[in-house]
Amino acid sequence: MDPAAAAAVAEAHRAEWGRVLAAAARLTGDLDAAEDCAQDAYAGALAAWAEHGIPERPGAWLTTVARRRAMDLIRRRDTQRARLPVLAGPDPAITAAGEADAGDVIPDDRLRLIFTCCHPALAVDARVALTLRLLCGLTTAEVARAFLTSEATMAARITRAKKKITAARIPYRVPGPDQLPGRLAGVLDVVHLVFTTGHTAPAGTALQRRDLAERALDLARMLRLLLPDDPGVAGLLALILLTDARRHARTDPAGRLLVLADQDRGAWDRGEISEGLALARQALQHRPYTRYPLMAAIAATHATAPRFEATDWAQILALYDQLAAIWPSPIVALNRAIALGQARGPAAGLAALDALAAEPQLTGYHYLPAARAEYLRRLGRLDEARLAYDEALLLAGNTTERDYLTARRAGLDA
Repeated sequence: MDPAAAAAVAEAHRAEWGRVLAAAARLTGDLDAAEDCAQDAYAGALAAWAEHGIPERPGAWLTTVARRRAMDLIRRRDTQRARLPVLAGPDPAITAAGEADAGDVIPDDRLRLIFTCCHPALAVDARVALTLRLLCGLTTAEVARAFLTSEATMAARITRAKKKITAARIPYRVPGPDQLPGRLAGVLDVVHLVFTTGHTAPAGTALQRRDLAERALDLARMLRLLLPDDPGVAGLLALILLTDARRHARTDPAGRLLVLADQDRGAWDRGEISEGLALARQALQHRPYTRYPLMAAIAATHATAPRFEATDWAQILALYDQLAAIWPSPIVALNRAIALGQARGPAAGLAALDALAAEPQLTGYHYLPAARAEYLRRLGRLDEARLAYDEALLLAGNTTERDYLTARRAGLDA
C-alpha cells in the first residue's frame, strides 16, 4: 500500500466523509446504500491515488465516484423505480455521467442530511448517534464508546433509526420556513453534543477528538449561512468558537491536562475569540434570551478575563441563574454550583454540589465528585476529598482526565 495515498485517503475521510455520503444520499435516497457508495469511493481511492497520484481536489474526486456508484445502483434498480424511497429526489445538477461540480451542491446536501438525522420523530440519542455515524464518519464502535455503551447496542440503535427514517417517510431536505422553528432546536443540540464529544473525548487516551470538534464547527458555520439572523445559531457558533479557542492551552507539552486556572491565555486563539465575541454580542441583542446566547455569554466572560483570578464569577453566576430559569438541567445546576463556589467560597459551592447528589442524571458523571473533591480540598477536609477523588476516578473514562485526577489525589498526601 502506498503510504502517501493511504495518508491522503485517511485525511479525506476525516475532512470529506460527510460531504461524500450526503452527495450519494441525495441520489439513492437510502442511507445504507449511500454508505455503500461512499465506502466504495474511498476504497477505490486507495488504488487509484497510488497509481495516478493524489488529485488536486480529493473531496470532489470522491464525490464524483460516489455519485457514479449511486447512479449505477439506480440503473440496476430500474425495474423498481416506482418503489424508490421518498428520500430520493431529482438533482438537476447531475449530468448523465454524474459529474456535477461537487462544490455547487455539497453544502445543501450536508444540511439535508443533518436535518434528516435530526428529525423530531427520532429519539435524541438516535439523532446524535446518526449524526456521529453518518455525517462525522465515526465507526459504530467509536459511537458506542462516545455513548458509553456496547457496539452491539449502538449498532441496533442506529439500524432502528435508519429504518424509522424510511418507515416514517422522512424527507431528505432542509425544511421550509414554517417547519424550521420546530426542527432547528434539535439540530442545534446535536451539533453542540458533537462538539462537546470532540472537545473532551469521553474515552480513550487523547483529551480531544479534533475531527469531531472541527466537524461541529463546520456544521455550525453552515447553519449560520442558512439562518444568518437566528440568535440561537449565532449563539451556538459563538459558544463553539470561544470554547475551541482554548484548545492549544488545555494540555502541557507532556500531554497532561491543564485546567482553566493553569492555562496560558496567550496560547488561546485570538481570532476565534474575536469572531466569537462579535457573534455573542449579536445573539444577545435578541430578547428573550435563549439557551445558546446565554452559554456564549458565559464563555465570553471567561475569554475576556486577562487571568483566571480576574474572572467575573459574579457575572457568570448571574448568567447561570438566567440559564437555569429557561433550561433547568442537572448539568446547568452542576456548573452553577461550581461558579457559586468560585464567587462565594468553597463552602457555598460544596453545599450546592451536595444538593445534587441524588440527581439521577449525575450519578455516573465524574465531574460532580471531582468538583466536590476540589472544594473539600480547599476546606481542608482531606479524607473526604480522597473519597471524592476515588469516586471520580471510578467514573472517568478519559485517560488524560484520569491522570489529572490521580495527580490531584496524590497531592493531598503531600
